[in-house]
Parts: sequence; C-alpha cells; structure tokens
Amino acid sequence: MEPVLETNTFFMVIEYLAIFSCGLAGGLLAVRKGYDLFAILITSWLTGLGGGLIRDVLLGIFPPAGVSDPGPVLVALASSFVVAVIHPEVGKLKWTMLVADAFSLGLFAVNGTSKALLFHTSGMTAVFLGMFTALGGGLIRDVLLNDVPAVIRDRHWYAVPSLVGCLLTVGVTKAASARLLPAPIEMLADVLIVFVVVAMRVYSVVYDVQLPGAIHRHAAHLPPRVSALHRLGATRKRKPRSPRNSTR
Repeated sequence: MEPVLETNTFFMVIEYLAIFSCGLAGGLLAVRKGYDLFAILITSWLTGLGGGLIRDVLLGIFPPAGVSDPGPVLVALASSFVVAVIHPEVGKLKWTMLVADAFSLGLFAVNGTSKALLFHTSGMTAVFLGMFTALGGGLIRDVLLNDVPAVIRDRHWYAVPSLVGCLLTVGVTKAASARLLPAPIEMLADVLIVFVVVAMRVYSVVYDVQLPGAIHRHAAHLPPRVSALHRLGATRKRKPRSPRNSTR
C-alpha cells in the first residue's frame, strides 16, 4: 500500500509544485547572499528535497528518492535556474511564496508520515519522520548558508502546523489500515489535513499569532534549607580575606 498522495497524479503534480516553491525559496536566499550558480543549484536542491533525504536515510531507503527519482530531482534543479533569472520578481511575491511554503509544509508532513507508517514504524516515529520531511529542507538550507534556522527564527507557527498535520495523518492512516476508512475518504482526509496546516500557518502570520515563551520570573523560590545554604555560600564568597602577616 503506497501513501495516498503518491498514487494520485493530481497530488503528485501538487507535490512537484511544493518542491519547486521550496527550491525557489532556497535559491532566492543564496542569490541574496551573492553566491554563484552552482551554490544556488545546491541550495535549491537541498531545500526542496533535503527533508525527504533525511527521512529516507533514517528509514534505510537507499538510494534516497532525492537522488534516485528523476522527477523531483529535475524539478528541484529547474527551480534553481528559474530563480537565478527571475529572483527580483520572486522576492516581491511575499504572500504567494508564504502560501506555497505552507502548502509544501502540509504536503511533506502528510507524505512523510504516511511513508514512515508504510515501513511499519510506530506512530511516534512516523511523526518525527514526517516533521523531518516537512522541516528538514529549510533546516539544511539555513545551516548551509550560515543563518539561524527558520524553525527557530520564525516566531509564528511554523513547526506547530507540521506537528498537527503529522499527528492527524497518523490517526487517518491507522484508521484506514484498520479498514475503518475507505480509500476515497482517506484521500479526502489527507487533503483536509494539508489545508489545516496551510490555514494554521497563514493565520499565524496574518494575525501575528505566536507561541508563548518562557514565563517571566526573576526571583527564585527555594526550600528554606537550600536558601540558607545558598546565602551562607554567597556570604563566604563576599567575605574579604585577611592579609598574611609578613616577616622581615
């Protein structure tokens, strides 16, 4: 049983568009840093297919699809040549690229999780591999170009939508494996999961929704005995040492 999104021509076309848009985003960053065409090509390829490379290596699939499947590889490489020519226009398409990136996030999360379950991994492992598929390309791109990874830098929902997509995919796939969902309903559910990921990502950016950080605290509340020992140690450190008596 192949992942549903890999057995439908329509969804394969959408996946190619997701790879292409990821490649454009990666290549655009290399262009802005002033790198040559080969660097743009490598960056686009790794951004579009890097997550799948990580997933396939962890699943023991050799060679990985990112170097053996000509379709995705050619699409990723084509995006590098396109962005090398039309990078000013691509740079202006902020919201288009945001939506395209959100679609790729959702598609890769669903596809990566489904493929991991196909290889009989546990649900938890499948979630991790799905997130590697969705986030790995951008992570490799940012590390390669010496940037703080977007999964850490972007304060809006980025990893959270992919996590939600992976968790929902595990539930849908296991229900389909138990014959609780027919194939058409499973496909429809996968589509809805992709749109949930897209909606979460776009909503967080449009309305500036961010996850909370650490709780703002300054005073430490320790047990009385520990606090007394801490104060005693601090007093000993501050106490000046008496000078030694010198002899003549």
